[in-house]
Amino acid sequence: MTDQPIHIKKIGVLTSGGDAPGMNAAIRAVVRAGFYYKLEVYGIYRGYEGMINNDIRKLENKSIAHVLERGGTFLKSARSEEFKTIEGRQKAYDNLKSHGIDALVVIGGDGSLTGAHLFYKEFGIPAVGLPGTIDNDLFGTDLTIGFDTACNTAIEAIDKIRDTATSHDRLFFVEVMGRDAGFIAINAGIGSAAAAILIPEKKFPVEKLIDRLKFREKVKKESNVVIVAEGGKSGGALEISEKVKKILPTYDIKVTILGHLQRGGAPSSFDRILASKLGVSAVEGLLHGKYDVMVGIINNKIVFTPIKRAIVDDKQVDDEDLRIAGILST
Repeated sequence: MTDQPIHIKKIGVLTSGGDAPGMNAAIRAVVRAGFYYKLEVYGIYRGYEGMINNDIRKLENKSIAHVLERGGTFLKSARSEEFKTIEGRQKAYDNLKSHGIDALVVIGGDGSLTGAHLFYKEFGIPAVGLPGTIDNDLFGTDLTIGFDTACNTAIEAIDKIRDTATSHDRLFFVEVMGRDAGFIAINAGIGSAAAAILIPEKKFPVEKLIDRLKFREKVKKESNVVIVAEGGKSGGALEISEKVKKILPTYDIKVTILGHLQRGGAPSSFDRILASKLGVSAVEGLLHGKYDVMVGIINNKIVFTPIKRAIVDDKQVDDEDLRIAGILST
């Protein structure tokens, strides 16, 4: 951060990395706030790759008409290998300067925010990051844009899977996204009455899972759905289901991998509101000299966290959530 803000007339906004429901709402909020404060706002299409290729266009009111309710990102997103090089970042900087862009709002996950941090350190372009990722794995915010919608999507899918699981006395393993973070798995598991939740952050031996399933069979539970976060140390849903099948060969076991289904769809009301609040706060933060930071929300209050800390510090899953999930699954 700095206490001596520069005079900002033009800002650029981009989305980078994996898309998340609510990104369009965040872009809209940045544009609306920019207009409110008499700024020109430029959309940088396809993230840092678009910055390098000079795919930069001035945004108008019509640019953000009817985007609040849309999933994905109308600015598009892409990963850029060239931006990882100093030559690529120099080209991107030259393109920004050709448009007179003074500052950036970067919406994305840890990789996207890392790019903003490097850009500020090397070229002095002020940047504020918005946590746009369904994984909810960024330090400095209770919730990230897209996480609530992804959980809702996962729970809706699991509810439908439970119908067939109950009809056929089947055991389903459902794999959800989250990379190395178990936040979606925990919330989807609690919200869908899962028999067990397996996440990367905590060990859940197969033997313990077997005991859980046998107990549920003893008390005559009609269905069993086990939620598995991708990236777990014990493997994904397929690997774990195979281990269980060897020990419980009589179980009718099925596997469903929800995959990118969780990224799509209209954002929930919560994600629309969260993205809108963070978008306005990002613009106001830039105008008040808050640079190289990520804007987040903690205890329902807007906070600014240095980007380096947001991407380096580990965000821990809540042990209390796991304890509650364990009680509810018995």
